Amino acid sequence: MLSSKSNRLTEALEEANKLFSGVSCAREAALDAQFLVLASNLGKEKANELHSEMAAFDSLVFAEDLLTFMGINRIEVEENNNDSEGISAGYLPSNAWHKLGEETEKYFRRAPSFHYMLGSFKSDPPVPKQRIERQKKMTGEEGIRAMPAQLKKMEESHQEATEKEVERILGLLQTHFKNDPETPISFFDLVIDPNSFARTVENIFHVSFIIKDGLARLKLDDDKLPIIEPSKDESREDDHGAGIRNQAVISLSHQEWKEIVETYEITEPMISHPSHRNEDQMDIA
Repeated sequence: MLSSKSNRLTEALEEANKLFSGVSCAREAALDAQFLVLASNLGKEKANELHSEMAAFDSLVFAEDLLTFMGINRIEVEENNNDSEGISAGYLPSNAWHKLGEETEKYFRRAPSFHYMLGSFKSDPPVPKQRIERQKKMTGEEGIRAMPAQLKKMEESHQEATEKEVERILGLLQTHFKNDPETPISFFDLVIDPNSFARTVENIFHVSFIIKDGLARLKLDDDKLPIIEPSKDESREDDHGAGIRNQAVISLSHQEWKEIVETYEITEPMISHPSHRNEDQMDIA
């Protein structure tokens, strides 16, 4: 049965396959399993007895052929066979490894494969996160249209209030000059409200529109202090035709406001605000 020319092992396996179709008991199945184990062992022994005509790989022979190809000096090796380090380092030509590299290069001339640094398997692309809308959408077209209308109405009412306040301050300035045209008004006396820093800032804001439109002029007196006076029609046309304007940014801190109030001894605001008469007065101390 172990002979390479014998087919008895194959015939026994075929017969066992035919008998297995009629197995109905556990005992019969166990006997079939034991037979397969025995048949596999016999097949292994039969395979070991086979002789191949192919030559087996010999690492020593391969190493000798490789050294010969690289040009090792056999004569000097035999004379100094006790020095093993000299054989590998001292008696190979200087271009030995270069020669081997040129020969093997044609077998490795290909693009390097890509390796994943996070593992041997390709990772799935990250799932994009859905953006969460923070603002709630208004339902209905009426809600969408209501907001722009409200903003526009608020903007128009604010602009209208600013224009009315500018006209009121201009009227106060013109009335003062009608009563005393030779005496200019100090800019600080006009805009400073000794009871409110916020209203002082509002006054400066409104007066800036009067000066911008050329309805009043701001200049320095002999003491280099700012004074304001209404513009005459002739001077207004000259300034408009010349097209030359000087712009400046006024900076006023809360501490500077208090110092101006104390220095100029301002006790009452020149620009009165009827809507603010009942408000609490700010501490100017």
